[in-house]
Amino acid sequence: MVSNQRVRLFMLCFCLVNNAVIAATEDENVERKPYIVYMGEATENSLVEAAENHHNLLMTVIGDESKARELKIYSYGKNINGFVARLFPHEAEKLSREEGVVSVFKNTQRQLHTTRSWDFLGLVESKYKRSVGIESNIIVGVLDTGIDVESPSFNDKGVGPPPAKWKGKCVTGNNFTRCNNKVIGAKYFHIQSKGLPDGEGDSAADHDGHGTHTSSTIAGVSVSSASLFGIANGTARGGVPSARIAAYKVCFLRYIITLFSWNIRNI
Repeated sequence: MVSNQRVRLFMLCFCLVNNAVIAATEDENVERKPYIVYMGEATENSLVEAAENHHNLLMTVIGDESKARELKIYSYGKNINGFVARLFPHEAEKLSREEGVVSVFKNTQRQLHTTRSWDFLGLVESKYKRSVGIESNIIVGVLDTGIDVESPSFNDKGVGPPPAKWKGKCVTGNNFTRCNNKVIGAKYFHIQSKGLPDGEGDSAADHDGHGTHTSSTIAGVSVSSASLFGIANGTARGGVPSARIAAYKVCFLRYIITLFSWNIRNI
């Protein structure tokens, strides 16, 4: 009888130890992943104090001060209170039960949506019936760094002539030789060109890229297989793809109000 009890006790101890060894071995074989430890709103403490508090909290879970410093990636303390650290799942679970911790969640990679801005805003093209006739009569005046008419976003294939109400002009110049039925107007205001590289102030050509990007976001035609060096591949389009564009190079100039007045008179 006593012998049987000893055997059972031995077996129980063996199982407990074995399970602990297996769990430890599994953790060693699982790569630590970045976890975000969210602790609510930022406190009045300095960022240094917040970082030290985060370290102390992490150390209670890791059990080793130097290892805790090695595993902590970043501390948040200005806008929110929290930190990022490389953890095993059981360490993340333990941290989530610590006082002052709101939540602990694994860092995940988000899908880029640079070609899907309007879809993100809920303006999915397939859900709405567009009136191309009304859209094509809209003229958008873009006050920015100019425009690159050769961009695929401004292809005027199948686009009719400018609206009869259009009274503006297409002013050509250095590196800017034409408009089209999509980009119907262009003008630069040569109020101040001092300090600009040669040729950048005497036409509506976009040497910066910002005006081209903004114009395509507003009224660019659909361009399939668009991406940024292979990232966020998809169809890029403007919010009103059939609208016309009048581009004005003004962002490097002083008297923007001059262009506002001119723009209102001609659109």
